[in-house]
Amino acid sequence: MPTTALRRIQRPGKRSNLSAAPDPTTPATSGTTYKVTGVRVLRSEWAKFWSLRSSWITLGVAVFLLILFGAVASYTYSPDAVDTSGPPGPGNGGDSDAISLALTGVTFASLAIGVLGVLLSAGEYTTGMIRSTLAAVPRRLPVLWSKAAVIGPIALFLTALGALAAFLLGTPGLDGEKIALSLSDDGVLRSLAGAGGYLALVAVFGVALGMLLRSSAGAIAALVGVLLILPGLASLLPDSWYDTVSPYFPSNAGSAVYALHQSSDALSPGAGIAVFAGWVALTLVGAAVRLVRTDV
Repeated sequence: MPTTALRRIQRPGKRSNLSAAPDPTTPATSGTTYKVTGVRVLRSEWAKFWSLRSSWITLGVAVFLLILFGAVASYTYSPDAVDTSGPPGPGNGGDSDAISLALTGVTFASLAIGVLGVLLSAGEYTTGMIRSTLAAVPRRLPVLWSKAAVIGPIALFLTALGALAAFLLGTPGLDGEKIALSLSDDGVLRSLAGAGGYLALVAVFGVALGMLLRSSAGAIAALVGVLLILPGLASLLPDSWYDTVSPYFPSNAGSAVYALHQSSDALSPGAGIAVFAGWVALTLVGAAVRLVRTDV
C-alpha cells in the first residue's frame, strides 16, 4: 500500500469507520449506581407485600372474620341469655353492649393479621429470599422498619373499616334493645378506631416475632401463646398477683383500647395502647439486635 494512502487512513482528526462509536440510543448502565434509601426500601417492601397471594387472602380472612362474628353476635343477642360457663369476652354475659358485640371477632381477626405479619418477615427466612433482600440492603435495619411501616397502616385502615362494617351491619339486629347504640354516641367511634389500632399493632408484633425467631411456625406459636394462652395461665396465680399483673398482658392491655366501658381493674384506653405498644416496641428492638448481630 502506498505511504500516502496509509497516512490518509491514519491522519489525526479523522475517525475510522471501523472504530466502535457509542450508540446514543443505548443507555450507559455500566457505571450507574443506585443509592439505597429508606424510601426505596419502603417501596420495595410495598411491592413485595402486594405481590404475594397470601397477603390478599390473609387480609381478606381477617376482615371477613371481624365482620362475620360481629354481625352474628349482634343478631343472636338475647338479654336473657347469660352464659357463665364460657370464657370471658365480648358478648358473653349480661353486661354486653353494642360495641362489644360488634367487636366479637377481634380475637379471631388478631390471629389472622398476626400470622400475616409473621409470614411477611419469617417467610423470607423459610424461602431463603432474605439473602437477596439483605444483599440489596446491607444496613439491614431499614428492612425491618419498612416491613413494619407497610403492614401497620394497611392493617389499621382495613380492620377499622371492618369494625365499622360489623357495627353497622349489627345495628338493625339490636333495634329496640337497651344496649343499642349509634355512631354519634359517646365513645363509639373511638372504640371502632381503637380496634383498628390494636390490630395494626398486632400485625407489627407479628413482623417483629417473625424477624426475631426466624421461623414461621415458632413465631406463630409465640404469637398465639402471648395473646391467648398467657392470660389463661396467669389465672393460676394467686388472686392478688393476678389482679396486679393481668391488665398489663398484651391482649388485656390491647382490649382496653377498644372497650367502650372499662372495668374497675382494667387500664384506660390511653394506658392500654401505651402498654401494648411497649410490648411491640420491645419485640422490635430484640428483632433489630438479632438482625444486625447475627448472620442470615
